[in-house]
Amino acid sequence: MAEPPLRVLIVDDEAPARHRLRELLDDCAAVLPLAIVGEAQHGREALDILHTASADLVLTDIHMPGMDGIELARHLLKLSHPPVVIFTTAFHQHALAAFEVHAVDYLVKPVRVQRLLAALQKVPRLKPMTIEKLTQLPAAARRFLSVTERSRVVLVPVDEVIYLKAELKYITIRTAQREYLLEESLTRLEQEFGARFVRVHRNCLVARDFIRGFERRANDDGDAHWEVLLHGIDESLPVSRRQQYIVREIGREAMNGAAA
Repeated sequence: MAEPPLRVLIVDDEAPARHRLRELLDDCAAVLPLAIVGEAQHGREALDILHTASADLVLTDIHMPGMDGIELARHLLKLSHPPVVIFTTAFHQHALAAFEVHAVDYLVKPVRVQRLLAALQKVPRLKPMTIEKLTQLPAAARRFLSVTERSRVVLVPVDEVIYLKAELKYITIRTAQREYLLEESLTRLEQEFGARFVRVHRNCLVARDFIRGFERRANDDGDAHWEVLLHGIDESLPVSRRQQYIVREIGREAMNGAAA
């Protein structure tokens, strides 16, 4: 019985690079059964394709506008059957040290047919990369958070997130439109997006750009506490005693910004 073809998705923002990979894959098909399931110009388009098509392997460039290849690989892990990812890159050798250390597969451009064939032949023995491995690679902060809804990966732009709140095993993502449930660590999110978000409580990060102000309010027992007021939604969030310094800090930033 013939082996099923290896299903490959090509992702690169440059048309000549995609064309080159397609030609090389055609050459490899003489030795190894394979099928190209699609081509994408960026990570979001790749995810759209994979909602309707399945791939065993994603060959993706690293540097792409909108969503780079490393961020794409992180979102691919949310699929029910994540494909293997092999990066294609024009990085200099010294910049690839982290890839070597963490045993991440990559092909250096210009890709050679012999090297590509060797990588393709390894795919059936490879497993999708873990999130731990991907977070060790040199990459910018993600532009999107990804959640799974009805077996689809939904992308939430980070710049639309008003707050992130830890509740039991999930993180609630709040935007002006709705809420999403995310399975990630609040501590890791704070480490990745610390410049954008500020912790107001042990279980809550609020986007600085969505802070409208602070208001002193009294509890039912008469104790006063601070709450953060938000743009875009009719909600306020309590500020814990430990985090009350941010009221003064953000107040000073607002005054300095107004003075400038």
